Amino acid sequence: MRWTLKPTHDDEQVMALAEILKVDRMIAQLLLQRGITSYEEAKKFFRPQLSDLHDPFLMTDMELAVKRIENAIQANENILVYGDYDVDGTTAVALLSSYLLTLYPNVATYIPDRYKEGYGISYSGIDFADDNGFTLIIALDCGIKAIEKVTYASEKGIDFIICDHHRPGKKIPDAIAVLDPKREDCNYPYDELCGCGIGFKLIQALNSNREYSFDKLIPYLDLVATAIGADIVPITGENRVLAYFGLEVINSAPRIGFKAIIDNLQKKELTITDVVFIIAPRINAAGRMKHGQHAVNLLTENNMEQAVIYASEIEEFNTNRKGLDKEITDEALEMILQNKEENRYTSVVYKDTWHKGVIGIVASRLTETYYRPTLVFTKSGDKLAASARSVRGFDVYNALERCADSIEQFGGHKYAAGLTMVEEQYEIFKSQFESVVAETIDPNLLTPEIIIDGKLDLDQISPKLYRIMKQFAPFGPGNMTPLFMTENLRDTGYAKGVGEDSKHLKLSVTQNGTGPVGAIGFNLGNKLSVVQNGKPFSAVFSLDENQWNGRVSLQLKVKDLR
Repeated sequence: MRWTLKPTHDDEQVMALAEILKVDRMIAQLLLQRGITSYEEAKKFFRPQLSDLHDPFLMTDMELAVKRIENAIQANENILVYGDYDVDGTTAVALLSSYLLTLYPNVATYIPDRYKEGYGISYSGIDFADDNGFTLIIALDCGIKAIEKVTYASEKGIDFIICDHHRPGKKIPDAIAVLDPKREDCNYPYDELCGCGIGFKLIQALNSNREYSFDKLIPYLDLVATAIGADIVPITGENRVLAYFGLEVINSAPRIGFKAIIDNLQKKELTITDVVFIIAPRINAAGRMKHGQHAVNLLTENNMEQAVIYASEIEEFNTNRKGLDKEITDEALEMILQNKEENRYTSVVYKDTWHKGVIGIVASRLTETYYRPTLVFTKSGDKLAASARSVRGFDVYNALERCADSIEQFGGHKYAAGLTMVEEQYEIFKSQFESVVAETIDPNLLTPEIIIDGKLDLDQISPKLYRIMKQFAPFGPGNMTPLFMTENLRDTGYAKGVGEDSKHLKLSVTQNGTGPVGAIGFNLGNKLSVVQNGKPFSAVFSLDENQWNGRVSLQLKVKDLR
């Protein structure tokens, strides 16, 4: 990995903040790196308040959206809550539909079939609404580019409200309201909300319009925190407040569907990382392996016995998903080697039988192996569908825009996107994408980078430092777990490979007479020779607690060694 040390702030600034807050210099340095320069900002960071959430009516079209929903309720119309099949979409649909049902009974949900309809708003979904007498569709986590589909619905007398967080194209659909903070004409103070977050702003607006207490909304925050974690949006600003209180709900009063999943775990308190790696993959597995509606059913269920049945079905989907994604990843890696493509700027692979539900995960796995912009294609009906993943610092969405003449449609973010094309364009696209990336990528970005917050020696580590750093959570993009580097470490002779195939590295280190301190390096078993025979080495690490036989001690969680 490339080790990049963040620039340090000048001593005066660090000392001044440390003095005001009565904290260690390192804590002051970490806060300054996160843009926190005053007592007031630090207070908001360490003690988030729900009162810090912005007024939802600052979002363009919010008044129009609330008015249209209230009119639908007055006129006894049927409302269809429509959302994408991933975690962000299904949590958003569960959130909005269950809130609306507390106001009014004529509300149903619709998740498109990943295989028959594909991503986003579909003509089949609109036909379903038309056949069943729905006159208002509220689309969540999709719709910002559905210009023709919104027109098609309008011709059938169906209105649309769109709640999306993806980048708009040149034109915005002609819907009753389009809630998307990334619209150029939207001055909402925070534009990094996920789809479920925008759904939450809509229920916040409906709630405030009716002058109900904000407390009515707190039980929905577990869904928002899950979507924030799963969709990898920055955990800064408003997202940090929503994630912080959402985690509180998950740990103290989770909805029945979450409880059915969590009850099988041996963990007392879940972090955002647990949500991302335990809850989110299970919710996602429904849409990947069967149908996203299964996830909505679980997340809106109020009966524990039924929720346990749904959770066990979803557990099975997740087990099958794991097997499939390993099998396809192995095939794709083999394909790259066979075609001698391991030294290209991109990885683009295709097989018509690959399961569409796991190609996004496979793209992520290939990116971990070769660390370059990656697309995994499969057959979807008479078209090809692909998932794209990128490397830190490279905008894959912009690269796809430059290949737009060979793509039928695409959408997404800087680091993840999806697209469809006709099969005849595949080889043309593959060479075009390689050329675009080769021309535009900084070659340094093809080596994984590890961003280090500061230098920290063993004699500076203390329980108090760790206790304060824990309060930086929830961690995620924009507020990552602090990473440190230190030099001249030596192993005490205890270093060994542990776990299956000795793939992890366990060691005990000293530094200039301080120590020993325990350390663990996950997936670093192959670095055993670097630390053996008392040779000095440098490490990048985060701080962690190790619980063993009832004893709790601080340990280094090593990310890289040299």
